[in-house]
Amino acid sequence: MTPHLWQKSSYCSEGDSCIHVTGTGSIHLTESSDPTESILTATPATFRTLLQTLKKDPNRG
Repeated sequence: MTPHLWQKSSYCSEGDSCIHVTGTGSIHLTESSDPTESILTATPATFRTLLQTLKKDPNRG
């Protein structure tokens, strides 16, 4: 299995808990402070919907 080439979120400052993303066919997300190193996998359409929802209401969650 090829290792993921993670890209850190541009909203993350140094030393903070950060979201990392990678993928082409499927989108993979992980969080730098997660001790289990869990990876969430989504289709590009689902990931796009997530981003659109967060942009509409940044306080959601």
